[in-house]
Amino acid sequence: MDKSVLNWLQRTAAQSPDKTAYSDVDSSVKFSDVLKYARSVGTAAAKRNTAGKPVAVFAGRSCLTPAVFLGVVFGGSCYAPIDGKLPKNRISRILDNLDPALIIADRAYEESISQLALDCDVLFTEDILDVPADEELLSEIAENANENDPLYIIFTSGSTGNPKGVVTSHHSLMCYIDAYSEVMGIEPDDVLGNQSPLDYIAAIRDIYLPLYTGCSTVILPKEYFMEPARLFDFMTERGVTAVGWSVSAMTVPASLGAFEHGRPEHLKKICFSGSVMPNRCLRTWQENMPDAMFVNQYGPTEATASCTCYRVTEKADDGYVLPIGKAYKNYRVFLLNEDNTATPPGEKGEICVSGPILALGYYNDPERTHKSFVQNPLNKSYNELIYKTGDIGRLRADGNMEFHGRKDRQIKHMGHRVELDEIESACDKIEGVDECCALYDSENERIVLFHSGAANVRDIASGLRKDLPGFMVPRKFIYLEALPRLANGKTDMTALKQRMK
Repeated sequence: MDKSVLNWLQRTAAQSPDKTAYSDVDSSVKFSDVLKYARSVGTAAAKRNTAGKPVAVFAGRSCLTPAVFLGVVFGGSCYAPIDGKLPKNRISRILDNLDPALIIADRAYEESISQLALDCDVLFTEDILDVPADEELLSEIAENANENDPLYIIFTSGSTGNPKGVVTSHHSLMCYIDAYSEVMGIEPDDVLGNQSPLDYIAAIRDIYLPLYTGCSTVILPKEYFMEPARLFDFMTERGVTAVGWSVSAMTVPASLGAFEHGRPEHLKKICFSGSVMPNRCLRTWQENMPDAMFVNQYGPTEATASCTCYRVTEKADDGYVLPIGKAYKNYRVFLLNEDNTATPPGEKGEICVSGPILALGYYNDPERTHKSFVQNPLNKSYNELIYKTGDIGRLRADGNMEFHGRKDRQIKHMGHRVELDEIESACDKIEGVDECCALYDSENERIVLFHSGAANVRDIASGLRKDLPGFMVPRKFIYLEALPRLANGKTDMTALKQRMK
């Protein structure tokens, strides 16, 4: 039995050493290259006593980035990918929580990293890709590894203003990749078209499926998504056969009239996730890609990316309700009522997940971990942790589940889970803001901020950009002399929602 994703890499590199594993617009790496570079990075990291401690990685959309991630693992650590373009304040909060043993970064991020107050060494990718591998050291690390070791830490939005680092083990990741590859029918001759940023949870499919199945991944240029004809031509040129994209990435080409200019000729397998797919968009894809398989996927980062899937066989006409489907193998998905009793089929309840695919918790945050990963209230016989997603679902008579929104202040926007409270927390720090409330306009897929006080929109937007990634900055600002209140003094959310329209 494989105990590490490194077993996948070693086996595939032995079977197909000269096959392309990853490529970007300018270059590519073979499986044998990935193994060589990863062992070099692992050696450089291990010699700085990083084993058992996280390593922060600042890397771009490069075909070399997966080799750096895997190198950290060879060195006996888990990696935490960080977008170097995030605001300095947010990066600092992530690093404060992470307290990394080492930072590995592309040279492109040297200036931004130099502005951070760091208490660890920094190695640059370009300097360590050719370090001679220390076979004895790497073998010793491998002997002491096991499948429950942390593999990566992905940071997501946190309601307190501090990002949450979700820790996922090798075993959880391997369970998910095995299930996903089976549902999507991923084979060695497939070519994956990567859309997701490599520091984001959705990218794990494009990073690890090649190691597991022997397929290849093409990293699609981000800017091409705003030029869909160019995007589709590039995908055809590179032979892309399968994609796992966010709903927002599917929506952009369709809304810009991409299919008026052509289509990705080799694309046959399409998975989408991250938010609710608009029927109009799905119908456009179905009509223009009639021979393609479409799969809707649902799930949180805390359950290793996704936990349910649904193969779409119906046409997405107006009024069609797209299910999120049934649990992947290795997952158990069910509904609970507010009183922690089982929700009957046909009624709405909170979607809960259990199984070996649950995250290990939030890094360096036991309080939030114990609050979110709890004992299954339906099981009184033995320990069984579950994750309560905060999403509302309904189980249909055919066994498929439907998604019916959130029960709290967490939303899904542009493929990211966003805590609206975090936006308000950042806004409260801005001089001149008296009160604020962030809401989500799902119809127009935008975050709306209501605010009072002397601060103008430009000041508020500028202040938020210092603390938040771009996708969390509201797209609409509404000034009020005072926020409406209920009799109990709480903000009148209903009144604000009416003002959004």
